Amino acid sequence: MDDSASPPLPQGLDAATFVARYWHKRARLLRAAVPGFDAFFTLPELRALAERDDVESRLVVRDGARYELTRGPFRRATWRALPGSRWTLLVQGTNLHDRRADRLLRRFAFLPFARVDDLMVSYAAPGGGVGPHVDSYDVFLLQGMGRRRWRYGRQKDTTPRPGLPLAVLGRFTPRHEHVLARGDMLYLPPHIAHDGVAIDACTTYSIGFRAAGATELAQAFFDFLRDRVALPGRYADPDLAATRTPARIDARLQQRIASMLAAIRVDRATLESFVGSYLTEPKADVYFSPPAEPLSPPAFARALAAHGVALDRRTQLLYDARRFYLNGMEVNPPRGARRTLARLADGRALAASRCARLAASEVALLYDWYRDGFVELDT
Repeated sequence: MDDSASPPLPQGLDAATFVARYWHKRARLLRAAVPGFDAFFTLPELRALAERDDVESRLVVRDGARYELTRGPFRRATWRALPGSRWTLLVQGTNLHDRRADRLLRRFAFLPFARVDDLMVSYAAPGGGVGPHVDSYDVFLLQGMGRRRWRYGRQKDTTPRPGLPLAVLGRFTPRHEHVLARGDMLYLPPHIAHDGVAIDACTTYSIGFRAAGATELAQAFFDFLRDRVALPGRYADPDLAATRTPARIDARLQQRIASMLAAIRVDRATLESFVGSYLTEPKADVYFSPPAEPLSPPAFARALAAHGVALDRRTQLLYDARRFYLNGMEVNPPRGARRTLARLADGRALAASRCARLAASEVALLYDWYRDGFVELDT
């Protein structure tokens, strides 16, 4: 597979055209989107990931109309108990743990990193699948080894069947059907009903794009404000009168509290800070690994100039018109460092030739991130 920055689209379809015509609008079958795709994950590798407690994984076994869902981490004995067909192993966030997966995910850089969620890889035995369902996010379904039959289409009734551990649709009326082979890809915008069933033992690489719900965003925003709101004063009622109904909440009390809370003002800068922090916040199971024996600052500067630097696979570095955000934190870069950090954020790495020309303040910032495990020397 070509690990260049070229988008994984078939010949004749450029990224700008795809985004304008299809993104978040309609499905598109993409034959030979990644010619010669090597489908790098083997079943033993996926099993090994699914046995780790820092990796999210699921196992779905289908028996007729019934589905059994089990969440990892799994034990080795789990694999010996599986039937010969109709099961699926799904491993989330493979890009956080495997360099090959991260490179594949970054080939979708024609879309904003702020929208990228993760690369999920599923292995399905013949007949395996998770049932017809709808997703609330955009997804590219890239076929690895084997073949999978996809049926999909828009439908109004998306009510799930009751009593199942998965949101399997009660009714499924697909309008399209395609068999995908190695390197083929199916793009689905949100809320398209779809069902994929393995014809042979196969792997599917699902590149998902986050789409937070309004309630989720509101809750995250209120959490963000909790440590940033400091209102003066304290509730007071010097004009309180004696009462014969002590359990009644007085309207004047309600109004005083409403007036206190009305002092909360959310300006544009606060909103921007929330958005950047929220979009770069690592997931709960993400941990960074600082170097066991970090280089000294002078040795780091020499290695930086010789080899360059790259963001750790788990690091998310984004920026807006005024600020940078790193792993849920707002960053105040040194004066003149904005162009350097923007290049690092967009390209996920800085070449040695550029690092050799960095100012001392820029090297010092990268050294701090190196000590935290956020960046690594690109050796």
